[in-house]
Amino acid sequence: MAFQQLAQDLYKTSPARTGASRSVEYDAVARITRQLRNASRKGATGFSDLVQAVHMNRRLWTLFATNVADTDNALPDSLRAQLFYLAEFTQAHSEKILSGEASVRPLLEINMAVLRGLRGGTLA
Repeated sequence: MAFQQLAQDLYKTSPARTGASRSVEYDAVARITRQLRNASRKGATGFSDLVQAVHMNRRLWTLFATNVADTDNALPDSLRAQLFYLAEFTQAHSEKILSGEASVRPLLEINMAVLRGLRGGTLA
């Protein structure tokens, strides 16, 4: 399954998320996704902005991973494992971006899929 479809499906079907927590998550993911997109559009001249945006995205996904690794997390185990997997992918892919070996596009696609999932399948 494609990473972006996995991310969207995970957030769309998550029963343990309240409206308030979805809103906070949506705002955080949206803000960081905008930073990633804007920095990537600048090309080589925006590398420092890209480094900062990738760092913020990694922090966000580290937070998600920490949250789903907590034994008190109420999400189903399979959902927690899938979110943790996306966090691991994000960390590994971020390294490739920073070393100039990969595009930021997969991270943008994953984050956009999470946003669609948080909004019930469509972006508002």
